[in-house]
Amino acid sequence: MELSEVMRTTAAVREFTDDPLPDEVLHRILDDARFAPSGGNRQGTRVVVVRDGTTRERLAELNEPAVRRYVAQSKAGESPWNPVHPPGPTPEEIAATRVPASFTEPVLRAPVVLVFVVDLAVVAAMDQDLSRVGIVGGASVYPLVWNVLLAARAAGYGGTITTMATAMEPEVKVLLGVPETYAVAAVVPLGRPVKQLTRLKRLPVEELAVRERFDGEPFGR
Repeated sequence: MELSEVMRTTAAVREFTDDPLPDEVLHRILDDARFAPSGGNRQGTRVVVVRDGTTRERLAELNEPAVRRYVAQSKAGESPWNPVHPPGPTPEEIAATRVPASFTEPVLRAPVVLVFVVDLAVVAAMDQDLSRVGIVGGASVYPLVWNVLLAARAAGYGGTITTMATAMEPEVKVLLGVPETYAVAAVVPLGRPVKQLTRLKRLPVEELAVRERFDGEPFGR
C-alpha cells in the first residue's frame, strides 16, 4: 500500500475476526514501527505483548473505573476526562454507571494486546513545571504507538489506542511487572478488522491549520 493510503485509511478498529495475528507478522509490524522518533533518540518505550486470557481479563477489569466516569460525563453532555473542568456527575453517580461491553471487548476479543510503557527517567518533559496536565512527554512514546497502527494497517490488521487502564496505572504495573520509573501510555488491541473502514471523517486542512497565529487566516492552497 502507498503511504498516503495507509495514513488516510488507518481507522480505530475495535471489532476483530477470529483470525490469528501470528508472532512472525507481529514481529514484522514491530520491526517497522521501532524506527519511530523519540526525545533524544533515547528509545525509552517498551512493549508488553499480551496473549494470556487471564491477564487480558484483568486489563479489561482495570478499564472499568475510567469507563464509568467517561460514560457518566458523556451522558451529562461533558467532554469526558478533560483536565480543564471537573466532572459534573457525583462520585456516586459515576460509580453506579454501567460499563458498556464495547469498552472492554476489544481487549478480550483481539488476538493480541500490546501495552506500551515508557521510562520517565529518560523522557524530556519540558512542560513538567507548567500548571496544567503534562503532554510533551508523550512525544517519546506515541509516535511508536501510531507507527504500530500504520504498520498493522499495511499488513491487513488494525487496532486502536486505548487509555482507560492508565487511570489504574499502579495496578497495571503490578499485573505486568512494570518497573517503578515507567508510565503506562497505552493499551492497544490488534487483530484482523471485521470491517475495514476506508472513508474517515476528519477536519479539512483549512480548519486544521492557520497562518502565523492561532487567530490567523486558514491555511489553504
